[in-house]
Amino acid sequence: MTKAPLEIRNRDARRLWLHAQGLSATPTGTLDLPGLIRGLGFVQLDSIRVVSRAHHHILWSRNQNYREPMLDKLMRKDRGIFEHFTHDASVIPMEFYPNWRRQFRRLEAKVRGWDWHRGMLDETGRNGIVDRIREEGPLSTKAFDTKIKGPREMWRRPPHKLALDYMWYAGELSTSHRENFTKFYDLTDRVIPGHHREDEPPEEEQVDWLCRQALDRLAFGSEGDIQRFWDAADLAEVKDWAGQQTGLVPVRIEGADGKWVSALAPADIETRLETAPAPTSRLRILNPFDPVIRDRARLQRLFGFDYRIEIFVPAAKRRWGYYVYPLLEGDRMVGRVEVKADRAAGTLSVERLWPEPGVAWTSARDARLEAELARFARLAGVDSVVRNKHLKLDLPSR
Repeated sequence: MTKAPLEIRNRDARRLWLHAQGLSATPTGTLDLPGLIRGLGFVQLDSIRVVSRAHHHILWSRNQNYREPMLDKLMRKDRGIFEHFTHDASVIPMEFYPNWRRQFRRLEAKVRGWDWHRGMLDETGRNGIVDRIREEGPLSTKAFDTKIKGPREMWRRPPHKLALDYMWYAGELSTSHRENFTKFYDLTDRVIPGHHREDEPPEEEQVDWLCRQALDRLAFGSEGDIQRFWDAADLAEVKDWAGQQTGLVPVRIEGADGKWVSALAPADIETRLETAPAPTSRLRILNPFDPVIRDRARLQRLFGFDYRIEIFVPAAKRRWGYYVYPLLEGDRMVGRVEVKADRAAGTLSVERLWPEPGVAWTSARDARLEAELARFARLAGVDSVVRNKHLKLDLPSR
């Protein structure tokens, strides 16, 4: 007789998810940066710097002793992480490199098929780039000067940039470091330690590792959730993997709307349910690219929080604003806030604040936000928090 799926109520699902993603504990204490990134699996990189770039903010949200220069040191000096493409450009623990080898092959094949990469340099041109890097050391795209031929469309890149990207996707070049977010490319054998480059598990072992590690960090998820976590295996591969496993636990997850969906969970899910702590009651400002926010469908399903980032939406059509931060308090999304840092002026300005429907914005909750804003200002390296004069202290719930 088949065992009925384990049912997980919505608040327990949120508790499991926040704990798996490092957002349950109060973000203080000794900082183990390599361990923090290892626990997340990867940290997405993004160039936008409204207060602090996404990768710095994501790490700071989990330990507020983190400061921006620490990530560069871990990459450039310690070689504790490497940079590559999950669903987007990300930093990944260096010890994961052997199980990332198939991703280089997958992306090399994809890039060759992308129309916008067909204008890259030929093999002779690419070898010339490699020779220069070998002789001169890490170089950015600014060190080369090939020109775009034809109309200068928004997403077109010069041939040398396309070639650098192609060799980076394929693993022939690696990111040495970044300066003001500008990527410097180096020979892979000068960035990745030899024992990681020489270790390549069989293909099926890499797929197994990717799926298991994804599910471990999700705490529960559908086959699609598992596939989207790294975006380093195809959905068909994930389904084949799931069909061959005997240790996975079928579960049903209650959504914020009371509806139930089927999912899979690791073998230790019942222990996790018993031991995962309740999230801290501290109010947290999360980044739009935070792992808990990034999967909008999962966010909506678990928290009932409808969030879209509007950086590519024309200003007149935005519902909220250009770069709006979700607010997490305990296991609830209680609102969103628009905040900007002016480093030259030394200020963090609060432009707008929206409580979620049904959330009363009391003076006590506002005080918790003020405390978090003060901490956020320290990450940005500014001295004071300034509220927009039109922003009221106690906002009514919508």
